[in-house]
Amino acid sequence: MTQTTYLFAPPAVPSLAVRGQAARLPVNRIFCVGRNYHAHALEMGKPVDKAAERPFYFTKSPSTLVVSGATVPYPPETRNYHYEMELVLVIGQAGFRVPADQAHRLVYGYACGLDMTRRDLQLVARDKGRPWDLGKDIEHGSVVSEVVPMQGTVLTEAELALEVNGAGKQKSDIRMLIWDLREIIADLSLFYHLQPGDIIFTGTPEGVGAVQPGDRITGHVAGVGEIALQIGPAE
Repeated sequence: MTQTTYLFAPPAVPSLAVRGQAARLPVNRIFCVGRNYHAHALEMGKPVDKAAERPFYFTKSPSTLVVSGATVPYPPETRNYHYEMELVLVIGQAGFRVPADQAHRLVYGYACGLDMTRRDLQLVARDKGRPWDLGKDIEHGSVVSEVVPMQGTVLTEAELALEVNGAGKQKSDIRMLIWDLREIIADLSLFYHLQPGDIIFTGTPEGVGAVQPGDRITGHVAGVGEIALQIGPAE
């Protein structure tokens, strides 16, 4: 059998701890749902009419993954670095064109997530009709807690909240999602063959805002867990 050789060492597989298990969950792809809470859509100046629109998505590279509790540098080329607290849905079974009433079959579990965003760069790109990559696909910009296995369970309510240096900034409930978890899985699976290890940031509520070097972000999703991130000096 021929052994593959590489010009340089390939990167390690991005992975997450799983509560109660020694084995880690390999992360395949990171999908994010944009503007999935009405109040956040309004604060971004882009209200959503669910009757006339479908969900939209962007992706982040698995290499941007950071585990909860880490210290990360304040990223380059931004003066407006934002937190976004989210429930993260973890896919455990393959699925394509999945009906909403069968979406639970794909659920492995959940985690807490921070979708860190260079807001100034995102808004410039948005207003010029350009891709969001520089604003969203940020090194150290996808922060995720340990995964809590909940096979086949579709959450319909859970408080999520975020604090910066102990001061409350975001607080809502996933009951307020515009597109619920079943709808997200069903719609996203029309575009992609979802695979085990895919994770989906399901959207952030209102209250997003900027952080500075030295700030500590903490948050939780009720029944799922907690998350923390320390912002280090700028590079």
